[in-house]
Amino acid sequence: MGAPRLRQPTPAVRGAGLEPGRLLAAVDAAVSYYRAQLAHADAPRAYLAERGLGVLVQREWPWRVGYAPPGWSSLTDHLRAAGFTPEELVGAGLSARTRTGPDRLIDVFRDRVMFPVRDPAGHTVAFLGRSGPHAGDVPKYLNNPRTAIYNKSQLLFGLAEQQDRIAARWTPVLVEGPADVLAVWLSYSRSGRTGAVALAPCGTTFSDTQATILRGLPGAARGLVTAFDADPAGRAAVDRAWRLLRHPCCPGPLLAAEFSAGADPADLLRRPSGRAQLRTALRRRAQPMLDMVIDHRLTRLVERHPRLLEDIDGRCAAVRVLVPLLFEATSPQEAIRAARRIVAHTGVGVDTVATVAISHLEDLLHDFGPPGERRQPRR
Repeated sequence: MGAPRLRQPTPAVRGAGLEPGRLLAAVDAAVSYYRAQLAHADAPRAYLAERGLGVLVQREWPWRVGYAPPGWSSLTDHLRAAGFTPEELVGAGLSARTRTGPDRLIDVFRDRVMFPVRDPAGHTVAFLGRSGPHAGDVPKYLNNPRTAIYNKSQLLFGLAEQQDRIAARWTPVLVEGPADVLAVWLSYSRSGRTGAVALAPCGTTFSDTQATILRGLPGAARGLVTAFDADPAGRAAVDRAWRLLRHPCCPGPLLAAEFSAGADPADLLRRPSGRAQLRTALRRRAQPMLDMVIDHRLTRLVERHPRLLEDIDGRCAAVRVLVPLLFEATSPQEAIRAARRIVAHTGVGVDTVATVAISHLEDLLHDFGPPGERRQPRR
């Protein structure tokens, strides 16, 4: 028998019109169910141990990591027996109806390690489900659908669970997913020192609202750090974080931690002395985020035009692409340092960068001047 085809529920926001307290109760009951399943699931327990997260199997709080079993309707059957209605289970994003049998419900999450997502008040409102290492051709992470109690673009994973570290003004670190959040959390669990508190978007692209939350944290005055994979997706995530975090101005410096290709915080945790290595990467190997954005933009240029920097025309073309970043700097000192980086990476003189910068500024001034004085930008 093939997999049932799902029917998308209406309205688009699941649970609209239902009692929010019942939706919260259903999600909380799912947390307890998933937690109980993890206690008897050897493969997910082994997977967590392999990732350096084995402590989460025995230690329930604050994360309450669990496991969704592979059956089509294991959770649905359990919660319906507990008195929850089909409308409540669909409205909470825990169950889905099928196209072939609208009255039949199946579980949204199956055969996944489950990370509960909490709102600022500490209520569990959703889940992020991580597939196992041998799950086949399925998404690595499955995100809870949007519901009346959950909007993924307005929450950060790990915020509610780490209020003690946040209140102590630990430096916020933006990471890719829940495993990275937990890796940073564990790396400071026995360090006895002020450190970094990691947070992650809830299975979605980093949003304006999430950037506002990060900038408003007490530790943001120490700086904000990104810690992503050294791959194209990770580079794009750093660039997006720079655009959203720099405006309006962040209270502290914007930094980016460097990781080797294919590595991230969760990968470091598995290595010998991984916790110490991760602390070092976040504290000592973080560079100004704008420097990394410049590097990323030049790397993309050279990938498209491998011989770009072999002659003066190509180098000047690269400078024209990079110079607008100088005007995104958060301070004059940062702009000067970024200009020096462009000089070093392209091999042009300081005067060339200065000339292109002046030309770019003139274009900007004319673009925003009175209509009669505007002109077409230089090509």
